Amino acid sequence: MSSFDLGYGTNGFANHRLDDALRVIADLGYTAVGLTLDHHHLDPFAPGQARAAERLAGLLSSLGLRCVVETGARYLLDPSHKHHPTLVSESAGPRIDFLLRSVRIAQSLGAACVSFWSGVSEPGVSGQTNRGRMIRHLGPVVDEAQRRGVRLALEPEPGMVVERLEEALDLRRALGEPEVLGVTLDVGHCVAVEPVDAATCVVRAGRLLFNVQLDDMLPGVHEHLEFGQGGLDLAGTLAALDLIGYRGVAAVELPRHSHAAPQVAARALAALRQARGANGPKQDGPPLRGGTSIQGGASRPSAVGER
Repeated sequence: MSSFDLGYGTNGFANHRLDDALRVIADLGYTAVGLTLDHHHLDPFAPGQARAAERLAGLLSSLGLRCVVETGARYLLDPSHKHHPTLVSESAGPRIDFLLRSVRIAQSLGAACVSFWSGVSEPGVSGQTNRGRMIRHLGPVVDEAQRRGVRLALEPEPGMVVERLEEALDLRRALGEPEVLGVTLDVGHCVAVEPVDAATCVVRAGRLLFNVQLDDMLPGVHEHLEFGQGGLDLAGTLAALDLIGYRGVAAVELPRHSHAAPQVAARALAALRQARGANGPKQDGPPLRGGTSIQGGASRPSAVGER
């Protein structure tokens, strides 16, 4: 039986100061956090960032929170174009610099990994060109992660060049299967675009699963939903994480629920505890296993929606 940490993503606390968000997350009973670096949440480009990261590491420790570093901030690099540039942009310099900074921050925080995604293809660019760009642009990031002993986790993202788990695993092989590179699996994305269910994806990722994001979705629609509002088998998915011995962070990913963050986070933790058969405050021992079997699912269409 595994012992992974349940967390909540700070991109779902966009209306809170970072310190306040972390305290609310910890007070609710979470033991981890998905920290999205952003203008107001440990800005990686701000003066004095290194000292801020050192102070934050102390706060995380005092609150008993593990963390992963998430890099999906929408307008951090370009105030006019969401997520631009990306790893598949022709001019990806700012994205590479951001990821290098994220690796250094992750080292300072003792983070479990740095999670990132590929990006949406530029118009008219071929799949072969996008693949070549990703391999070239990721080279210095992988090198920096290896030097600093920080793990990287590539997230398949609906609508992006790397959309499904198999595409992420294939890119890892193309990069020479570096030990520091694994995958982030958003279990809602599995509902939206994968040909099999989330539990099967968890098992398929196996030892390469470095990070997990938790949310619900509907087939073919990229919209992060609270648990029970989509097609996710939550108990079966958590059971699959136990089955593979996952010991990382599994953080709730609800980036469009900041208007009611404390209430939404409380509901999410209650649903997770119910799905695991757990009750009460922070868990002192290994989590309980879910009771749902792991089964495949039917093919699903490409998703449209948020990010």
